[in-house]
Amino acid sequence: MSVDYSTATTPYSAPNPNYSADSAKSKTSSTPGIADNFQTFLTLLTTQLKNQNPMDPLDTNQFTQQLVQFAGIEQQLKSNESLSSLVQLQTTAQATQAMNLVGANAIVDGSKTQLVNSKATWSLSTDKPVSAQVAIESDTGQTVYSGKFTINAGNDQAFAWDGRGNDGTKWPDGNYKLSIVATDASGKTATVSTQIQGTIDAVDLSQTPPKLSIGSQTFTLDQINKLVRANASATTM
Repeated sequence: MSVDYSTATTPYSAPNPNYSADSAKSKTSSTPGIADNFQTFLTLLTTQLKNQNPMDPLDTNQFTQQLVQFAGIEQQLKSNESLSSLVQLQTTAQATQAMNLVGANAIVDGSKTQLVNSKATWSLSTDKPVSAQVAIESDTGQTVYSGKFTINAGNDQAFAWDGRGNDGTKWPDGNYKLSIVATDASGKTATVSTQIQGTIDAVDLSQTPPKLSIGSQTFTLDQINKLVRANASATTM
């Protein structure tokens, strides 16, 4: 069998599609607010002052404070309406951006990917050179391949598997998980993060936020780390 391992081409930042907010109209209430009926409140206040009991005069300060409180409540309600509109616009923008990513080649955090046409690829990142024991498991948890490798310091280093086990058995296409146990030059345990790379082939807009489908897995927009050029070359170790 052969395992390819290389540094991927320079990734491209995720696109930020132009979005026009003109098409998204916020919903506002048609019910008159306190500020719209301020003259009515002034009339009520004047009427109460005219008809108050001389022996028990109305506390105008208290009445004014109540008006101020009512106005504050109205302002809070209008702020909530504005916030709801902003949330709606954000949701629409996320859906638009997600749709534009269909067909893109993306890198997301993860250790499970698909073997398709006898090829599965992961991206590895480590901040220092390490010696690594690599194992690949099937969906049933069976170890189908294992080996030792030296991984250089760097990000987004491609690690490809051709679907063959240590004994030469060719495993069927499906989901496979990569696990790595690594040590640095001093023998201390080191961390190697794994990411998967694949084509975004569908978007589920019925979910909030929208779900992006990569192979048999789904991810949200914020889980995408990078977009990379498709068909990045790999060199044999």
